[in-house]
Amino acid sequence: MVSTTREARLAATFVTLADTLVAGYDVVDLLDTLVNASAELLDAAAAGLILADEAGELSVIASTSERSRLVEIMQLRFGLGPCVECYKTGRVVTVADVDEVGDKWPDFREAALEQGFHSVHAVPLRLRGTVIGALNLFRNQTGVMSDEDILAARALADIATIGILHERTLHESDTAKRQLQHALDSRVLIEQAKGVLAHTHLVDMDEAFRTLRDYARSNGLLLRNVAEAVVNRSLVL
Repeated sequence: MVSTTREARLAATFVTLADTLVAGYDVVDLLDTLVNASAELLDAAAAGLILADEAGELSVIASTSERSRLVEIMQLRFGLGPCVECYKTGRVVTVADVDEVGDKWPDFREAALEQGFHSVHAVPLRLRGTVIGALNLFRNQTGVMSDEDILAARALADIATIGILHERTLHESDTAKRQLQHALDSRVLIEQAKGVLAHTHLVDMDEAFRTLRDYARSNGLLLRNVAEAVVNRSLVL
């Protein structure tokens, strides 16, 4: 019964994600939906997504919590860790026990354990020969993902890749670059808006993001547009 229920939820998630791939869809909203669905469906404590710009510079573009975002930022700062390796190799990278990575990624080990994560699973965002980022799943317990979960994670990562590049952008590099840059610029605005809300409401960054996202969803607005309005003070939440 649990398996059937999860399969139904996974199918519903794919329908939801597919429905967003229409004219005028916003990449950041799509990716926010995807990381939250990934964490819920794949029994992860948190999920995040890193994305490369046209120069190959990686940024955290979506995350379900400040905990996972901090671990990803640390990896990007030093250029080392499972999420970065996943992007560089285009292969799934699994850390079944963070405590046992030894001297390979000491900074990652320290940061992950500090945030309470004991295993990490990174899945590349790739379409044919193009790798543009990685979907990262963080768990509070040690262990590997089941084959079923790995297949589901790959499928979710594929949806994200298609959503960013879209079919026609494989042949239109300028369009692809604009999509990627738009996503990166939107993330900057969202982080700024989170800071404004955290400061004005005296809440943490996770609560600030939930306020931002809930307002956008309840009013049928794009997350980027709400963030921009908060930053320029034309909207007070």
